[in-house]
Amino acid sequence: MLNLPFEEYGQIIKRKKYYTTLGKVTQVIGLIIQVEGLETFIGEVCEVYIKSSGPEKTVLTEVVGFKDTTVLLMPLDDIKGIGPGCLVKPTGRSLKVNISEELLGKTVDGLGRPVDKNGLIKGEAYDIDREPPSPFERRRIEKVMSTGVKAIDGLLTCGEGQRIGIFAGSGVGKSTLLGMLARHCDADVNVIGLIGERGREVIEFIENSLGEEGYKKSSSLCHLRSTTFS
Repeated sequence: MLNLPFEEYGQIIKRKKYYTTLGKVTQVIGLIIQVEGLETFIGEVCEVYIKSSGPEKTVLTEVVGFKDTTVLLMPLDDIKGIGPGCLVKPTGRSLKVNISEELLGKTVDGLGRPVDKNGLIKGEAYDIDREPPSPFERRRIEKVMSTGVKAIDGLLTCGEGQRIGIFAGSGVGKSTLLGMLARHCDADVNVIGLIGERGREVIEFIENSLGEEGYKKSSSLCHLRSTTFS
């Protein structure tokens, strides 16, 4: 038992909630979902429950605005099946992803879920919206980073912390070069974002460009064109 004065027990009871507040979907316009009956904050993740003939489906959404007492949500999943009357539950947290070494050799979607459906990534949860480091705390680019590509190392030397861009037309070798950099550069971990790729191009890049060696030390973020994200 807690050894506290009786008055403090009353304060503890008042601070805790013993019920769950749910809202209801009132209108859907495009990708904006309007909900009544919630007290939320910008960036909070809410769960929309869809009842159908099969098992109940949950759609993750994010609070993006307010209109009087109406909460405006943007979907993080497919919104098919959402309609007026669907119950909405606030989670009390912003969007987080789990970060650990389990991400190596995995391809995840924009919510940090493995695309291969092979279980969730375990690790420490981090907010996706983080404050950028102060410009006065950033290190200068002073140390050379070997890319493993002789044409770059010999003519276009890169440094740790530097940003570079690769621009070219389709089919001339951008993905092949990126795979070479991932396999041979002096980096312990590669984070590769495949934004707007077709589904068939993802597996082609992983198997042909990255290869087994490059994939082992890489984590790929995949936003497919056929999937809706905010």
